[in-house]
Amino acid sequence: DRDTSGCLMISRRRSALRILHQLLRNNQVEKRYLALVAGNWSRDHIDVTHPLRKNTLQSGERIVKVDPQGKAAFTRFHVRRRFKECMLVEAELKTGRTHQIRVHAVSLGTPLLGDEKYGDGEQNRRLREMGLKRLFLHAESLRFRWPETPSDFMVSAPLGADLQRVLDQLS
Repeated sequence: DRDTSGCLMISRRRSALRILHQLLRNNQVEKRYLALVAGNWSRDHIDVTHPLRKNTLQSGERIVKVDPQGKAAFTRFHVRRRFKECMLVEAELKTGRTHQIRVHAVSLGTPLLGDEKYGDGEQNRRLREMGLKRLFLHAESLRFRWPETPSDFMVSAPLGADLQRVLDQLS
């Protein structure tokens, strides 16, 4: 997602890009995100496997919906921290569909805060007053094994100051 902060994979050489694409296609990249979601779950871990399908509205806007005819998608959610009306969750992507975390979170009744497309307008307004000016979705880490190397390659990115300020205010 364009509005996501954190880790980003890029390649300077086409040969490396091909390898990265192959790793992604084969689900050999461990991708972990942090998201602030509205509401609270009774459990600390939730696996979501709803298939997702891209749709184009009459206005031309593209959205993603849970759809039995869609492509397989798997997100593993884990609660990192609970607040009064929201939670900081870790989302581990087992597949990499467009808007997967956002749509799977909505399917649980807990949209991402700051999400103008799939989120709750009233909750977003309240969080804007606390300084949240964007989608609270952060690519925390990526891990993969480069072919013919003995160890994993891992990159991580700390939460940005703007998102950390929101968490501090919620505490």
